[in-house]
Amino acid sequence: MYKAIVFAGTTEGYELCRFLAEHQVQVLGCVATEYGTKSLSESSFLHVQGKRLSEEEMEALFEMERPEIVLDATHPYAAEVTENIRRACEKNRISYIRVLREESSHQKAVYVENTEEAAEFLKTTEGNVLLTTGSKELKLFTGVPDFQKRLFARVLSLPSVIDTCRELGFEGRNLIAMQGPFSEEMNAAMLKQYDCRYLVTKDSGKAGGFLEKIQAAVSCGVTPVIIGRPLNEQGITLADACSVLAEKFQFSMKPQVTLLGIGMGSRDTMTVQGKTAVENADLIIGAKRMADAVRLPHQDVFYEYRSQEIADYIHSHPQYRKVVIALSGDVGFYSGAKKLLELLGEDTQVICGISSVVYFMAKIGLSWDDAKIVSAHGKSCNLVSLIRSNKKVFAILGTPEGTAELARKLTFYGMGDVLLYVGENLSYDNEKIFVKKASELTEYQGDALSVICAYNETAVEEAATHGLPDEEFIRGKAPMTKTEVRTVSMGKLKLKKDSVCYDVGAGTGSVSVEMALCATEGRVYAIEKKEDALDLIRQNKEKFALDHMEVISGTAPEALEGLPAPTHAFIGGSSGNLKEIIHVLLEKNRNVRMVINCITLETVSEAMECIRQLKAEDENTAWETDIVQLSVSRSKSIGRYHMMMGENPIYVITIQAAS
Repeated sequence: MYKAIVFAGTTEGYELCRFLAEHQVQVLGCVATEYGTKSLSESSFLHVQGKRLSEEEMEALFEMERPEIVLDATHPYAAEVTENIRRACEKNRISYIRVLREESSHQKAVYVENTEEAAEFLKTTEGNVLLTTGSKELKLFTGVPDFQKRLFARVLSLPSVIDTCRELGFEGRNLIAMQGPFSEEMNAAMLKQYDCRYLVTKDSGKAGGFLEKIQAAVSCGVTPVIIGRPLNEQGITLADACSVLAEKFQFSMKPQVTLLGIGMGSRDTMTVQGKTAVENADLIIGAKRMADAVRLPHQDVFYEYRSQEIADYIHSHPQYRKVVIALSGDVGFYSGAKKLLELLGEDTQVICGISSVVYFMAKIGLSWDDAKIVSAHGKSCNLVSLIRSNKKVFAILGTPEGTAELARKLTFYGMGDVLLYVGENLSYDNEKIFVKKASELTEYQGDALSVICAYNETAVEEAATHGLPDEEFIRGKAPMTKTEVRTVSMGKLKLKKDSVCYDVGAGTGSVSVEMALCATEGRVYAIEKKEDALDLIRQNKEKFALDHMEVISGTAPEALEGLPAPTHAFIGGSSGNLKEIIHVLLEKNRNVRMVINCITLETVSEAMECIRQLKAEDENTAWETDIVQLSVSRSKSIGRYHMMMGENPIYVITIQAAS
């Protein structure tokens, strides 16, 4: 006994059969032909019957099976079949639902009252036309411009008919003399053979092979021009039918959600797997540009890019069975897929796409396996420093001014000869790809949908560890933290790539430079009060191309006001304000990690007093404190001998509230 019987033969019918079987509802799928049976795979819950049924045979089937519901998902133009199913259900008092496809570009037909109107319509079109209305009214179509090339007339294979057609100007390959009936496959073959965009037919019903013509037109993406009145059926959509069935058979509907990387935006860069997912979807979600790039005319769309809003919408609209979320490029390349997977669950399907880096690097003929790949779209990534130390850097920009801003910075830092490969609107009709030196692009106004690949032939590879030689820095009379002390101090700071760092009393900026080279994705603020030292810091900033390092003129703690909260702070000079500086740092971030260099015993005493006060003020906080004393000696050549010359001893003090 089947709980449901579905009259299929359309995509909607096949989907209903699978939907019921997936939810363990016994269903019989009825299709008219053996070809239709191949579109469904039988299972323990789905049986497929391939046979045309008369009204009497339908009545007998319903009486024997006594289904709880019958769903009519036959073709919209199968009017006689639909009426037979309806009457058979009424006689057996079985619930009947007509399932209709929503309007789509493949289904839209042009309806005209008569042959004259059909001919007038074709005068406004372009492309080839298959005429299947016979020879009697063929003369009316001779008024269509260029009809002897555009129009292909299919007529009976009688000598008198052929002679008449020849007299009208239809001959050679534009005259098809054949005897019907014509199957859907035969009609489709002709439409493809003659590259037709339109098919003209009369609404002749079952006997005239009308349904086979319409089905062929739909499968080939051809617009039917129908002489007769349009059908005026009432029914519900596939999505609504699924909701009705879920309620009737008491099962919950959980949609199949697919995160789809759509490539650059053009359908040509979407994978075959991705196109199939889109074709099977009943809801497309994504930012407008991306959703519109893939959606089909009949599909519902929800324009949204925020992850939480997408998840909430899917949850509140259970009528959708198959949802595709369109994401630009590849789902694993600076994509919103990561957050969506957290919200939607592990059973979410993920389909990869072609990322912009793969597409663009192929276009410009460069490999990307040795490139540094980053995104500057809505985030800081310190492109200048990356380009200084990497031969190839690929970056997503995301603003019209992005290329010019980068070019100006590169030129300022002495890298105006770096080649910038620029790509805009990748894969679209207005795609633009070119290469110029950075110095030539300082005023360039581009497109927001842009990427670049910076090619720096003279890139300087950075050391893997901190501890630059003192000779690397531009020096003056300002004090400088020496290599050995700098190395230990940097080790105590424990910086991360995205750290926000203060260098208080920066001197020549040697520690600031080391900080910036480590915190490549963060920010560094070099605070100094002396003008000669400030000038040295700026020179060192420019030498090492540290665009994410900012020089602050002033005395701490006043100079710290307005700066973002630090994660790390190095105090090399306090001007007697150590206690106040520590207090301000902790106000900005209670967990800031501080490293203090002390030369005098008085400064050591002041630092120890600060630690004691911190512990006394907050007994519930555990404080990490560490004191290291360094005595460094360097060799000096005296004739053929080497003498060790001692530097001033340094105390390196670390303070941080334990998290």
